[in-house]
Amino acid sequence: MAEAPSTNTTLRLSGKIAIVTGGASGIGEATARVFANEGARVVVIADIQDEMGNQVAKSIGNQRCIYIHCDVTNEDQVQNLIQSTVNSYGQVDIMFSNAGIISPTNQTVMELDMSQLDRLFDVNVRGMALCVKHAARAMVEGRVRGTIVLTGSVGGSVGSIRSTDYTMSKHAVLGLMRAASVQLATHGIRVNSVSPSGLATPLTCELLGMSKENAQENYRKYSRLEGVVLTPKRVADAVLFLVSNEAEFITGLDLRVDGGFSKI
Repeated sequence: MAEAPSTNTTLRLSGKIAIVTGGASGIGEATARVFANEGARVVVIADIQDEMGNQVAKSIGNQRCIYIHCDVTNEDQVQNLIQSTVNSYGQVDIMFSNAGIISPTNQTVMELDMSQLDRLFDVNVRGMALCVKHAARAMVEGRVRGTIVLTGSVGGSVGSIRSTDYTMSKHAVLGLMRAASVQLATHGIRVNSVSPSGLATPLTCELLGMSKENAQENYRKYSRLEGVVLTPKRVADAVLFLVSNEAEFITGLDLRVDGGFSKI
């Protein structure tokens, strides 16, 4: 049986209304669970994986979590996601724009498949921009000093010998975050990003054709920090920090969760 909503005001997200895109699995699912456990009044999961999304919402508890089908590349669907949340719960306090895809091939600059690049940018860049645009509008109109977090990647800060389209898209995400953080600061809205290194999620395991355990072992080389494995929960904890009052004077930050991989 799902737990009842908490009335503990010491929880970091007590009473907040949060939206998590790409919330049906991986980092999004882990973050939705962390948000609920930290007292969010409602967590709205948005995804295109309907069966999985509904299962996650049910497991968290229908009084604390709902699922809405939303293709983030479709502006009407994103606008409906935000507006229906405001109509139902009065406002949006937190937007975790997490939905994204990874390169299906390891193409280099000289091998770029432009149709593949267009599809990846459609989700990773256009989708992120739409979520930020409409969440920000709702926060400004509702006079909410909200917070927005985007899922980036260490690939957005360094070059890569492959997956050029993905690297390009994540650089664009950081540009979006930085622009939005400057423009929305006057409204008291904080905008940050979280950038993990490689980790085992259902999406990456499927692409690699590996089990969770084998994928984790594969990604160990992307961390200098011994004795710790990067998991979706650890990324979710970083997102929790960014959206909580503990980070209330932090905006425009790309928080790298990479075990020191991207440090020189």
